[in-house]
Amino acid sequence: QVQLVESGGGLVQAGGSLRLSCAGPRQSFYSYDMGWFRQAPGQERDIVAAVRWNGARTYYVDSVKGRFTISRGNAKNTVYLQMNGLKPEDTAVYYCAAKKPSNTLTTLDYDYWGQGTQVTVSS
Repeated sequence: QVQLVESGGGLVQAGGSLRLSCAGPRQSFYSYDMGWFRQAPGQERDIVAAVRWNGARTYYVDSVKGRFTISRGNAKNTVYLQMNGLKPEDTAVYYCAAKKPSNTLTTLDYDYWGQGTQVTVSS
């Protein structure tokens, strides 16, 4: 019943930046751990970044550390992924996901998913 909607994807040159947004219902959104996943053609869907429901902790996959930042909006029903220094290997469909608070970050742990937004990085 939690509907997540991503936006902000597009085409960008290597070294550029994009800011992805994820919106959900305010009444439940703040009670969930949030994450961003990505999936390239023919590849598995993998975690990129995650944030605790209360913002106390964040996680980043090694390949994006220092370049990507996950954050919660002040409205409590938005989550962002700021992507700087983009590389061609970042090209993928990016998905916003939500789960009840837990300590694991696999696709099986997440209860709700957005439809995805395409990010393409050209060289």
